[in-house]
Amino acid sequence: MTEIRLRRVYDRVLPQDGTRVLVDRLWPRGIAKAAAHLDEWLRTVAPSDELRRWYNHVPERFPEFRERYLTELSSPEWAVAVAHLRELARSGTLTLLTSTRDADHSQARVLLELLTGVQVPPEEGGDPACWQRRVCPNCGALADSDPPTICEECHQEFAG
Repeated sequence: MTEIRLRRVYDRVLPQDGTRVLVDRLWPRGIAKAAAHLDEWLRTVAPSDELRRWYNHVPERFPEFRERYLTELSSPEWAVAVAHLRELARSGTLTLLTSTRDADHSQARVLLELLTGVQVPPEEGGDPACWQRRVCPNCGALADSDPPTICEECHQEFAG
């Protein structure tokens, strides 16, 4: 089964990323094109400038943004780009990249849901202190096990 992932373009490149596609209309600030390690920059799948400006990454607007963006994605000019993403996903792991700080409330999340056919609820916040011991001091990845022993991302051993 093909995996479709969602990550920030600023995150460390992982071997399991597969095909890495930036789905933002604007180039991310502070990152060189070579450093992004992209396979493709698919601007044509990003929301219209008008919709992007209206949304302005205000989480309370996300439900309406999602509906408006899905409407845009169903139009002919966006449908070609969506079909291209589906084709990339059929050939192996596809990682959708965004520069948005809150990827759970982004166009990349909407694309992930559209491509997988599953509406993924945004991750809920919690008490950061209770997770602190599970954060790798080397790469910042969150360990699945508690207590953690070895980071699954960078393979660094956890102290103590």
